[in-house]
Amino acid sequence: MGRYVARRLLQMIPVFLGTTLLIFLMVYTLPGDPVRGLFGDKGADPATLEAMRHKLGLDQPILVQYWDYMKGMLFHGDFGTQIASGRPVTDVLGDAFPVTLRLASMAFVIEIILGIGLGMVAGLRAGRLADNVVLILTLLIISIPVFVLAHIVKSVFADQMGLISPNVSNEATWSELLTPAIVLGSLSLAYVARLTRTTMAENLRSDYMRTAVAKGLPKSRIIGVHLMRNSMIPVITFLGTDLGALMGGAVVTESVFNVKGIGGTIVESITRREGTTLVGLVTILVLVYLFMTLIVDLLYAVLDPRIRYA
Repeated sequence: MGRYVARRLLQMIPVFLGTTLLIFLMVYTLPGDPVRGLFGDKGADPATLEAMRHKLGLDQPILVQYWDYMKGMLFHGDFGTQIASGRPVTDVLGDAFPVTLRLASMAFVIEIILGIGLGMVAGLRAGRLADNVVLILTLLIISIPVFVLAHIVKSVFADQMGLISPNVSNEATWSELLTPAIVLGSLSLAYVARLTRTTMAENLRSDYMRTAVAKGLPKSRIIGVHLMRNSMIPVITFLGTDLGALMGGAVVTESVFNVKGIGGTIVESITRREGTTLVGLVTILVLVYLFMTLIVDLLYAVLDPRIRYA
């Protein structure tokens, strides 16, 4: 197991370098000049603009900028400086990351509890009324884009009924994040429910399940140990990779509900052409995604003892 983990960590290095390079190239080829944008409509003389570009290193070739950025990040933990405010990007990350982590964690818990719960109900009653209701409900959720669902929820429950606040405050309390978390986790919830339902319905017809029933094992053990452990492997795969996707997918949800997290900061950085901030935020998301895939692979051996890593 230790050799496998070490090998996977080494494999992450070229993946990380490749993705960060790709992100860096895309971000720094965005149209517009972030230095000129600082002065707004007033503008500035060319000498001042050139001096600021030189100070920020924006007059260097793109690969030189990437090398300087990676050198500062890897060896000094320096993600650069936000152009507009002059704040270190690490401070911006420190403010935004905990908010998005709370939001994604709440969405993830909702996704696990409701998604697996509905999937179990449908899988154990395949072809019956409960199964059909779950399939229709999840299909309806999948058919509605997240940004449309977010605006519908905000319009109905905030603007018309007044049951929730239309925007999340700067404190971003757990209660305020509940509605955005439900919206954020809704699509993944539907996929988890359908995936759980399909795998459980298939495994119910397998030979090992008939053997467990013939041996006279308690129903709770048959379902909880034999059926669930084998059915959860594809679900765990989806859930593990989805946690990273939830943090990245929070861009839409956070912008609709005015959540001051990573998603909202990414939108703001794109608008202001804050390349350094944008690269730092996306780099964190890449790291989260890479480590979540590693954890998912290790969980396979926990769920299925037949899986061994050399």
